[in-house]
Amino acid sequence: QVQLVESGGGLVQPGESLKLSCAAPRFTMGSYAIVWFRQAPGKEREGLSCISATDDSTKYADSIKGRFATSRDKAKNTVYLQINSLKPEDTAVYYCAINQRRSVCPVTTYDYWGQGTQVTVSS
Repeated sequence: QVQLVESGGGLVQPGESLKLSCAAPRFTMGSYAIVWFRQAPGKEREGLSCISATDDSTKYADSIKGRFATSRDKAKNTVYLQINSLKPEDTAVYYCAINQRRSVCPVTTYDYWGQGTQVTVSS
């Protein structure tokens, strides 16, 4: 069973930064592309980023390009999402996910995702 665990969310003020983590306690993520997506109340799921397994190349949604950065530490079996210059509209639950048939980006459908981590941006 694939288990993904997101962490690092919290309540922050506009303009601040957060670094989210995605870990897999009993699953090696190194062979798979890892995506981050978010979902805000009343809104559709929004894909944010993807990092490929083969060369750690990345892709980003246009809406967050330049503020978000995803990276991978294979030794720690962890994928990160750095979010800078946070805005109130970034408030959402953030998830990491995989498609077990995809090692490279893009990834448009997901087989597994975690429980999410809440990011709230408010002054």
